[in-house]
Amino acid sequence: MKKSWWIASTAGALVVAAVVVLIVRELSGGTGANPSPSSGEALAPDRRAVLAVKIDNVAAARPQTGLGAADIVYVEPVEGGLTRLLALYRSRPPSVIGPVRSARATDLGLLAQYGRPALAYSGAAPELLSTLHSASLTNASPSELPNAYFRDETRPSPHNLYLRPHQVPDGEVAPEGAFPSSGAAPESGVPAATAVIRYPAAAFTFTWSPNVGRYLIGLDGSPLTSVEDGQAVAATVVEQRVAVRLGERGETGTVPDSPVAQTVGTGQATVWRNGQRFAATWDRATVQAPTRFKTASGQPLPVSDGPLWILLVPA
Repeated sequence: MKKSWWIASTAGALVVAAVVVLIVRELSGGTGANPSPSSGEALAPDRRAVLAVKIDNVAAARPQTGLGAADIVYVEPVEGGLTRLLALYRSRPPSVIGPVRSARATDLGLLAQYGRPALAYSGAAPELLSTLHSASLTNASPSELPNAYFRDETRPSPHNLYLRPHQVPDGEVAPEGAFPSSGAAPESGVPAATAVIRYPAAAFTFTWSPNVGRYLIGLDGSPLTSVEDGQAVAATVVEQRVAVRLGERGETGTVPDSPVAQTVGTGQATVWRNGQRFAATWDRATVQAPTRFKTASGQPLPVSDGPLWILLVPA
């Protein structure tokens, strides 16, 4: 009888211990269910190739994760007057990034200047998929890398897909000069503490903070935040005015006339950095060439060290 009692007691204790371990793992994010970069996910190693991640930007997707660590963020026009983000990481990305959404034709035009980057995206319009797979990039969608993704069940689908960057293969380093050069601001700027850039169904604000030395980013009247860093910031903001054509039928193939921004050519731009505004132009000779910004007088216009936000706005 004593032996049976001891066995039952020991088995019960083991069950309780197992339950405790599972609870601790769940609370610490050990299962990967928590989109926070501090969730226990493996740290992403340094990369040679650029990692580009298509990040959701509607209200249900906020706050995003990993956005504050991006080196460059492109804001792209999409269907319904909304926007979506293409975040570029050039060295060590955070351990979790998302929510991840679908690719667009605009991404292909932008990324060609960065050599052979990896593109993380959730899917694409059927007519765009073949172009994606023939492009000079590493496709890093869930179809190719299912273990690199997980869903946060506390968020509604499809705004709950997250990337584990350490699962994305590395590749070739970006060509020299692919990224905008940084340097001192020219003397042609005028004081401007705030920038407001509008799309038909989205409005971004950038407010210069002398204490932080960055622009605090707002979207639709509220701070734009990232889980790991709080309010998103930019060192340089560029409003790049581009021609837009109507392209594929959105990610599901049912929404017609998805906008495609034309980022090869020349056009007008406005640059904000160090609390100043600069009238500018942009130039990109070929799809493989880098984008360069100049002052209205034709002098090179370098960016400030730190996060660069480039908003592609229909001209």
